[in-house]
Amino acid sequence: MKAKRSLLGAAVLVCAAALSVSMARPVEKTGKTIAVFVPGIVSGSPVYEMLVSGAQKAVNNNNTKDFGPVSITIIEAGTNQAEWPGKLTALCAEGKYDLIFSSNPSLPDIIEPLTKQFPKQHFLVLDAYKENVSTLATVQYNQRQQAYMAGYAAAMATTSEDLKLSNPQKKIALIAAQEYPVMNKIIYPSFVEGAKAFDSEVTVDFRLVGNWYDAAKGNELARALFNDGVDVILPIAGGASQGVIAAAKDLGFYISWFDNDGYKKAPGNVISSAMIMQEKMAEKIIGDYIQDNVTFGKASFAGMEDGYVGFTAHEPFTDNADRAEAIDTIYNSILEKVLVLESPVL
Repeated sequence: MKAKRSLLGAAVLVCAAALSVSMARPVEKTGKTIAVFVPGIVSGSPVYEMLVSGAQKAVNNNNTKDFGPVSITIIEAGTNQAEWPGKLTALCAEGKYDLIFSSNPSLPDIIEPLTKQFPKQHFLVLDAYKENVSTLATVQYNQRQQAYMAGYAAAMATTSEDLKLSNPQKKIALIAAQEYPVMNKIIYPSFVEGAKAFDSEVTVDFRLVGNWYDAAKGNELARALFNDGVDVILPIAGGASQGVIAAAKDLGFYISWFDNDGYKKAPGNVISSAMIMQEKMAEKIIGDYIQDNVTFGKASFAGMEDGYVGFTAHEPFTDNADRAEAIDTIYNSILEKVLVLESPVL
């Protein structure tokens, strides 16, 4: 009996020692899996290039022992918006990713029913607004500020007497890929608002390509506008914007660029860039997610005063000191909240 008790006691001690070692050993974190769902094609699309780049930077910066191994997968869904719901559904059904990360104003309405079908799947969408969906977080850029500055600069260019590509008519235009709520209720009205703030006599035309890729159609629309007296065009049309750039170089008119710095696309034609700092935001928000600092169910705004919307004017627009100073003044008035341009909630 003594021998049995001795063996039993030794076994208990061994088990206790093993348990002690196990409890003392740091528990390795499992990390996270992230799918970047691109509703389009990455190459040639500034918004999605910045989205992917920022997410990758965040993963590289946070893929440490503190947060566990983080994996990221880039998925291009193509430019046919009708296919996005099916592709998102299939992606959720795989169950491989903790987070689906994307950027597009139309996505929250597509995602909302999926949150009921796949209640454990989390979504984070930039350039969009939707609140009170428990597994969805969104960030909307203040595109009223962005479009207002684009319109203000465009109006200044079309009324300038010293710019060689400006004509006597006070006509500018916006060429959009498609109609959607943010375009119809924020971007286009704010573009007009900014133009009229500089000169109430400026007229603003609005044309649609019908998709995000038809460069030939973009070129055709730009040429028609130019023939009608328009000398400054803001293209927001994805790949179709390349057709507008080609027409500007060929015919000789100005471009007010959107979303990133477009000067190098057509030096001498691109007079300004109204930008969203998508790469910066993607890096920050994915870093926050990896560190468990994202509140799902919340919608937030980011604007010029936060450092996520910017504006810069380019040559030859800035060759005139008075014009350059006027642009700086209006830009700083927004930054300092003297001119308050709140973005409407859609």
